[in-house]
Amino acid sequence: MSAESRVAAACLIGWPAAHSRSPLIHHYWLRLYGIDGGYSIEAIPPEGLAEFVMHLSMHGFVGANVTIPHKERALQLTLPDARAAAVGAANTLYYEGETLRSTNTDVEGFIGNLDAAAPGWDRTEDALVLGAGGSSRAVVFGLIERGIKRIHLANRTMDRAQALADQFGGAVVPLTWSRLGEVLPRVGLLVNTTSLGMAGQPPLNVELPLLPPDAVVADLVYVPLETPLLAAAKVRGLRTADGLGMLLHQAVRGFELWFGRRPVVTPELRALVEADLCPHSAT
Repeated sequence: MSAESRVAAACLIGWPAAHSRSPLIHHYWLRLYGIDGGYSIEAIPPEGLAEFVMHLSMHGFVGANVTIPHKERALQLTLPDARAAAVGAANTLYYEGETLRSTNTDVEGFIGNLDAAAPGWDRTEDALVLGAGGSSRAVVFGLIERGIKRIHLANRTMDRAQALADQFGGAVVPLTWSRLGEVLPRVGLLVNTTSLGMAGQPPLNVELPLLPPDAVVADLVYVPLETPLLAAAKVRGLRTADGLGMLLHQAVRGFELWFGRRPVVTPELRALVEADLCPHSAT
């Protein structure tokens, strides 16, 4: 049976997946817009992923989110767009006719959150991204797409930073962690994509006083909601964008693809998810 003939229902595919806040977000929007749809969690082990994804509509779904450890494999099982291909991971699946497509909404989640939290952030020519993992690839892709001229990429191991520079081209400038002080004075946007500063992880030590007074600081971590990095940035009077905002904004396009309406990230939704977050939870 085709996806179009199904009642509109989407799911989250993960292993495990019970910790996710995605159902809370999508159920909020379904209620808000009066849409007769659903969103459930499907805990699928790696050995069962291919069968589940390749027969997603037969399982009753018009699309899905994908979380760890399945994002890379889901990319291989679907027809990815440029974003998913560049990031190397898919977090959102949807049907285009009978074809199961994939995208990576972490890109627009990051950019959308910055636009909402710090309008005009993209007037800078230089950004500094900390970390070279999967989240970093999404951030770098989004910054290049927005037209940022130079993206300084710092990582503990230079080979991973160099690999991203090789992938994304001349706009990405890899540097060692010890050289952060050289670029901070001219950076208009600082982005932490590492787990440093997350609850239970070591702190992130960056010399924030070196940043220009109009710089923006973004942290993809959202447990705690206000990381030490963001707290220090606020003390300096810098504008900030937190990881929870990115989580909410990355859900927008998936909902639109599955249910036909582009939702809005409201203060009420943010407060709902904030209330659900426990100090030591992880997603």
